[in-house]
Amino acid sequence: MPPLLSMRGIVKSFPGVRALRGVDVELQSGEVLALVGENGAGKSTLIKVLAGAHAPDAGSIQLGGEMARFTSPLDARKAGIAVIYQEFNLVPSLTAIENIFLGQEPARAGFVRRGEERRRAAELFARLGVAIDSDAPCRQLTVAQQQIVEIARALAFDARIVVMDEPSATLTPQEVDRLFSIINDLRTRGIGIIYISHRLEEVFAIADRVLVLRDGEAIDCRPVGDVTRDELIRLMVGRRLEEEFPKRQVTLGPPRLVVRNLTRGRKVLDVSFEIRRGEVVGLTGLVGAGRTETARLIFGADRKEAGVVDLDGQRLDIRSPRDAIRAGIALLTEDRKAQGLVVAQSVRDNFALPNLDRFSFLGFVRRRAEGEALARHVASLRIRAASPDQPARNLSGGNQQKVVLAKWLERNCEVLLFDEPTRGIDVGAKVEIYRLINDLAAAGKAILLISSELPEVLGMSDRILVMHEGRLTGEITDVSRATQEDILRLAVG
Repeated sequence: MPPLLSMRGIVKSFPGVRALRGVDVELQSGEVLALVGENGAGKSTLIKVLAGAHAPDAGSIQLGGEMARFTSPLDARKAGIAVIYQEFNLVPSLTAIENIFLGQEPARAGFVRRGEERRRAAELFARLGVAIDSDAPCRQLTVAQQQIVEIARALAFDARIVVMDEPSATLTPQEVDRLFSIINDLRTRGIGIIYISHRLEEVFAIADRVLVLRDGEAIDCRPVGDVTRDELIRLMVGRRLEEEFPKRQVTLGPPRLVVRNLTRGRKVLDVSFEIRRGEVVGLTGLVGAGRTETARLIFGADRKEAGVVDLDGQRLDIRSPRDAIRAGIALLTEDRKAQGLVVAQSVRDNFALPNLDRFSFLGFVRRRAEGEALARHVASLRIRAASPDQPARNLSGGNQQKVVLAKWLERNCEVLLFDEPTRGIDVGAKVEIYRLINDLAAAGKAILLISSELPEVLGMSDRILVMHEGRLTGEITDVSRATQEDILRLAVG
């Protein structure tokens, strides 16, 4: 039998960048193929070629042994290819049912058959083993429920191939287990799955084979049982990483950031903590525990109802992010595209936004000084961009994150609130960010590290704070002896 999918010699170039260099992909029915690689390795471009969003410069695509050519995403969808992107393609104001059948509504005599839609949606949700209010607008659904709606939509289109791009990035461990159960059910039905993830433990848990891309080339493809975690990292980054969580020895100083009785509605309830000079404090908990809301209150992005914030013994009156920036506080936001970047603007402009007072004189921007400062950070952070004028939206997720980091590093803030700083970033780039965090701590900065990845919290923190339903439920001071189970016990209240 021919493979379900065969892509041969796929080449794709953009101005100044050759994104794919003759990549081969093969996928069998009922197989889960993991696609891994550093940010900028070509994963997103390869998937967009398969989805019909990009036309390849060279190469061929076969489905079940038959040649296929896609001139649009609609062509790919009609051929049975469904892509579930990290940023879902749902219409927030439409209900779950309306999103599932959008563009393929069952109709008779020009009228949509709502009863037929409801029956088929119920069958799809039952098949996936979930119960969702199908009449609720998608904006009211949780991230995990929205993902189920995306999968149901793929099944409604009779997809033969489902591509999942970072599907677990915002899911709790329990939701990830449910996702894996659904994937296993899909594979038993003969559906081929391409699973893109930077979480290598998931690759070994769910995939049959793993394909490694590096710099636009397919480096290797092996059964997951034939490769170790260390080998996989070496294939991805082209070098051996000695330590996934670099160790550091820092002498902690006096308290720098002191938060007392911070409160806003039911999201943040009487939260108090402090961070010392040179200290990395991890803040974790289940999704919705109030971690991001706490950081936004400190930064002035939301208005607090009660509580105070002190920096180096001085009471701060923070009413807006502008006040926080002037006081020396920076927030690396959880959603870099919606809140951390102006994606339509260039790398240069995004870098300059919080630093215009440094690069301007008498109302004019000193472009040379701005460019020299950006060049230093591009080199030190290894930002991959065709030019400083490349729009931020055209960068990979990891390089977008590095641009956000660069603008705050140039600001030289004393307190850094890192909210999910490595979400959607490959293991090599993660280590670079970890080393940067260590360097900032060694320089005496106070760092709050918010993360859902418990190995990251355990590997990088001096102390760990755990939240549940808006409250701090525990503090772990002896991190070297702590386990993920210790954190989860506190996280569930």
